[in-house]
Amino acid sequence: MKQSLSVVLSIHNEKTVLDDALKSVKEIADEIIIVNNESTDNSVKIAKKYTKNILEHKNNPLMLNQAKNYGFSKAKSDWILSLDPDERVTPELAKEITAIISSGSLRNGHLTEVSQTSINGYWIPRKNKIFGKWLTGGIWWPDYQRRLFRRGKGKFLALHNHEFLEVDGDSRYLINPLEHFSYTSIIQYVEKFTYTYLENEVQNQIVAGKKVHWYDAIKMPSSDFVINFFVRQGYKDGLHGLILALLQASYMFLVFARIWERQGQPGYENQRFTDEVTKEWKRSMREYLHWYWLSKNTFLLRAARKIKRTIRKILNEKFRANLQMP
Repeated sequence: MKQSLSVVLSIHNEKTVLDDALKSVKEIADEIIIVNNESTDNSVKIAKKYTKNILEHKNNPLMLNQAKNYGFSKAKSDWILSLDPDERVTPELAKEITAIISSGSLRNGHLTEVSQTSINGYWIPRKNKIFGKWLTGGIWWPDYQRRLFRRGKGKFLALHNHEFLEVDGDSRYLINPLEHFSYTSIIQYVEKFTYTYLENEVQNQIVAGKKVHWYDAIKMPSSDFVINFFVRQGYKDGLHGLILALLQASYMFLVFARIWERQGQPGYENQRFTDEVTKEWKRSMREYLHWYWLSKNTFLLRAARKIKRTIRKILNEKFRANLQMP
């Protein structure tokens, strides 16, 4: 017997994308819950075509996941699918989700045969369309998102906007992807990162004890570019990958500048300052050339990326632990 599924969306002025999102899940959802964050367009009118479960919530751009958790708490089905308004569930993914939440053992050969009761969450790969192109490299593919989970077993920690949903118990991976119709213009990208993500990330880094020094003005954006363009293979997407890596590097410079500002805008003067700046640029260039040459050797690049992921995982765990300290 198939178990039931609630689909939860948190919205704020989503009139251009909401209808397609809801249309993509109407056949598999036993319940659709909309959390409306003070929309001023006709988003609610669109939502009412698909559901009566529309909840009102105060709009808080710096803590988006609180509204999602609120929606989760109102769900009544066995399973919950967390969906963003600019995402689509493909027919293939819909079939896979239906099979997964059916009673009995898992029937997809790509997953370990375990009882349903031992798995409480699923990671879903996500395809991102940015500036008119489906991306295949960088942080944009496969961009796994943990979105499907048992009711009562998952929630966001709601510490920052870029965080994964936490699930109690085991999680597995699905094959078919969500489609994410992300940024369509440079202005949209810059506005989103400036007004939604920047202050949130700055605050959390400060809470975690982050201090910046003058050389971070060079180190933070240059390292981020290298990671996104070479380590994560953003170069696979050609000019799109280069533009996105440079935009992300610009974002990291803004993170540095805002933390510096919050530290009181401390000065740094040295008669050999230009020499020190040149030295830091040379260090960044060595890192650039290191990863450039590794990108020419697929085997070495895979090994280096594995080490980088391990280091980042350790740092993320320490970062999360610091955020949860009283």
